[in-house]
Amino acid sequence: MIRIKDVDVNYVNYGNTNGDTVVLLHGWGQNIEMMKPIGDKLSKEYNIIILDLPGYGLSSEPPFAWTVYDYVDMVHTLLKHLNIVNPILIGHSFGGKISLLYASMYEVQKLVLFGSPFKKEIQKESLKLKVLKSLKKVPVVNKLEGFAKKHIGSEDYRHASPIMRQILVETVNLDIEKDVAKIKAPTLIIWGSLDEAVPLERAYELEKLISDSAVIVYDGCTHYAYLERLGQTVNILKSFLGG
Repeated sequence: MIRIKDVDVNYVNYGNTNGDTVVLLHGWGQNIEMMKPIGDKLSKEYNIIILDLPGYGLSSEPPFAWTVYDYVDMVHTLLKHLNIVNPILIGHSFGGKISLLYASMYEVQKLVLFGSPFKKEIQKESLKLKVLKSLKKVPVVNKLEGFAKKHIGSEDYRHASPIMRQILVETVNLDIEKDVAKIKAPTLIIWGSLDEAVPLERAYELEKLISDSAVIVYDGCTHYAYLERLGQTVNILKSFLGG
């Protein structure tokens, strides 16, 4: 745990301390556990850092409605504290948006995105409903069903604080297309063809915006494609990262 910007930020740091550092950022309403299946599979070759984004997991809530830029600043401050430079960033959904913005502002070795929004999305269903519907389709996270119900379930979401609701609104409405175009790091974009939260067309738009990037589509998979085909994801990551 570390105190950054008046927020207690919970994180885990494990794996090969002599390897390059991989930072994993989870999606909205989730926590470390949703990125740990990836971190664990890469821990023999890489130094792994996974954090609970403020407002979730064991991290405290921001004292005011943070923007995505505030989350980026928090991540950068944490990495400076740990003497980490030029990290590999892997982000899912909200964590992907943070990763995109981070990579447009600071040097990163490589960037990996799972279903990452970067422009305003018109929501026909609530984010909570989309998350729950997606999770029900992901066999590999069945063991996390209790966590999902507790942390992403309707009661938890309905009683979310005004600050977290405001952060969500600001995050969804923030268009970072111009920032994304500045990214120079080699970027891998993994997407599910059935992603209902962020449509597949966004993956190809990202590919056009980022000069050194490529899209891999998991046919028949959802917003949680990276977990639905965990073995395939890990193999692709090891190849892309050079491990």
